[in-house]
Amino acid sequence: MQRTVESRAFLNVLVNTLIANVTTSFLWFALTFWVYIETQSVLATGVIGGAYMLFVAFFAMLFGTIVDRHRKHAVMLLSSVISAVAFLAAGVLYLAQPESALLDLGGPWFWLFSAVILFGGVIEQLRNIALSTTVTLLVPEERRANANGLVGTVQGIAFLITSVFSGLSIGFLGMGWTLAIAIAAMAVTFVHLLFIRIPEGDPQVDAEAKGALDFGGSVRAIRLAPGLFALIVFSTFNNLIGGVYMALMDPYGLTLFDAQTWGFALAFASTGFLIGGGLVAKFGLGVKPVRTMLLVVIAMGVLGAVFMLREWWWLYVLGMWVYMALVPPVEAAEQTVIQKVVPFERQGRVFGVAAAMEAAAAPITAFLIAPIAEFLIIPFMESREGQRQWGWLLGDGDARGIALVCLFAGLIMVVAGTLAFFTKSYRTLTQLYAEAPEQNIAAENSDPHAPAAPERSAPDAPPIVPGASQL
Repeated sequence: MQRTVESRAFLNVLVNTLIANVTTSFLWFALTFWVYIETQSVLATGVIGGAYMLFVAFFAMLFGTIVDRHRKHAVMLLSSVISAVAFLAAGVLYLAQPESALLDLGGPWFWLFSAVILFGGVIEQLRNIALSTTVTLLVPEERRANANGLVGTVQGIAFLITSVFSGLSIGFLGMGWTLAIAIAAMAVTFVHLLFIRIPEGDPQVDAEAKGALDFGGSVRAIRLAPGLFALIVFSTFNNLIGGVYMALMDPYGLTLFDAQTWGFALAFASTGFLIGGGLVAKFGLGVKPVRTMLLVVIAMGVLGAVFMLREWWWLYVLGMWVYMALVPPVEAAEQTVIQKVVPFERQGRVFGVAAAMEAAAAPITAFLIAPIAEFLIIPFMESREGQRQWGWLLGDGDARGIALVCLFAGLIMVVAGTLAFFTKSYRTLTQLYAEAPEQNIAAENSDPHAPAAPERSAPDAPPIVPGASQL
């Protein structure tokens, strides 16, 4: 009976998160489309995208501390309320100011309007961190990888819906009605949450937590799991390489398609998220999720190196589809490991540190690689010397410079994933995952007044030395 209640609660939380993720992504995408259509400024859209990721990096550790100190249901309610208030404030600004003022990149109203919407979207990360810990709370250990696959499927559905409907909403309804839709949808998530019951006790008070941003508690939790820091560093490095594709995917696609067709191609490719997440939900990640993650990362590197070798539209779209299908297993593997080897009362802070590091990685690479590609590599590949050196491999076309960048990015990913298999941290973390006891949090704390489970520790755990070589 208890498991039935927990399963129902998890599915309800998952559906609620889907609605919230769709809403926040819908408005963020719509803002980007609206600003570009009205201003034709690549700089403005680039700043919006980069600011979103940097906001996530800045707030993620704070969010993790909040998740650990409060009930997950209350945290999700807080997320809905703040996002709804932020979107409502953006709506008031939209009504109070003419569109010309909101679109004036040199004026304060554009930046205030954009910042309010982005803040409302970033708060959704608070819910996502709470969701990751809720998997530990509600799902048995042997099914958590499958549950994390469902989470990846939800994220894929959100990306698919928003990539299509944000443009349609801006094109047919305008920014005002798009804001109204987002406010109404966020209100629906709040009301729906009021009817969800999550069996959880009062959070343990961490006597060692020093403040609202408990970075020290996060470090202690990571150090108790030998090899975990290396896993987070590796995931961050993987995101650094992923930033190359983030920066160059749209420019390459727009050399093959017109804007409208590219939008549909991207929507089709995003269904790969659904397939990848669905496969994890069905089959899990095996008994060694870290090994599964590294094998998938190597496959992503091979794919990223070859899917632009020729300027064929079908090769690019198929490559994007497979690449996106491989993303959910990587993310699910990291979540599954953290959910087992980190004590539940500190998981929020660990997920927060991981989110902060990984969110900061991709935009850093994107900001660096875009000017390097535009001013150095692309002109080189358009020259006779570049064609002589690389034409035999990359063929002819308008975007061979982008193809060269992605070729080397993919090869770096393959080398990094392969070397990781030979590190001490990989062996240590794999053994720790296999031997860690199951955390039956819901069973232990379904009664709010029941005593909390004692914190697990790893005796004689060696300190983690910062550095990717630890993996």
